[in-house]
Amino acid sequence: MFEIFDTHTHLNSDHFRGREDEELALAKEMGVTYHNVVGFDQATIDRALVLAQQYPEVYATIGWHPTEAGSYTQDIEEMIACHLKNEKVIALGEIGLDYHWMEDPKEIQIKVFKRQIQLSKDYDLPFVVHTRDALEDTYQVLKEVGVGPRGGIMHSYSGSLEMANKFIELGMTISFSGVVTFKKAQDIQEAAQQLPLDKILVETDAPYLAPVPKRGRENRTAYTRFVVNKIAELRGLSVEEVASATTENAKRIFRIDR
Repeated sequence: MFEIFDTHTHLNSDHFRGREDEELALAKEMGVTYHNVVGFDQATIDRALVLAQQYPEVYATIGWHPTEAGSYTQDIEEMIACHLKNEKVIALGEIGLDYHWMEDPKEIQIKVFKRQIQLSKDYDLPFVVHTRDALEDTYQVLKEVGVGPRGGIMHSYSGSLEMANKFIELGMTISFSGVVTFKKAQDIQEAAQQLPLDKILVETDAPYLAPVPKRGRENRTAYTRFVVNKIAELRGLSVEEVASATTENAKRIFRIDR
């Protein structure tokens, strides 16, 4: 049986509270055997850390989301830094820029983004990028500050093949969510089809962005399988080949022992 790594899920959401055993059991049935739970504010960071300790197959990524940038302080940074020493914490994130909700001015978002990129370098961890309506500015920040030896991940990528290649040139890896299964997501599908196989990851972003054939419903970490299925279809590969490649990519980036 092949193994799939959901590299970005919010199993720590209140949406799933009390259902974690059920969610992980269903995931295992569908071949999804590794889960990276992302905490992006105090409550979700705390919950991600609890789940990572509770379940062997669950890991945590922690950081301060761009929609929370205005509340980022030295105390917050010290709290994040303290938890980055935890062996089950495999990356810093999700961090980045969000010009859709625009909770804080661009300058503040960019400043907090840069500070957390530096923090990831200080602790020798990859970082996970959230970017919404801000792809060009995200690229310029990464180009300016440098990605660092551990690299980073473009979470739930929604840009073009050309832009994806530019991020890869900087040292980033491209992660595809259920959006790649949407009929009108042709740019994203082209990227998933054409990018080097060793530069891509898969994720759900559960409970958001459920893939076809579950679109419009609650997303679940198990549904990473549908993302793998679609990428296999696009590339003319077997599900096993895509599952194996993306899982090995994730283990390499996150330094998870086989």
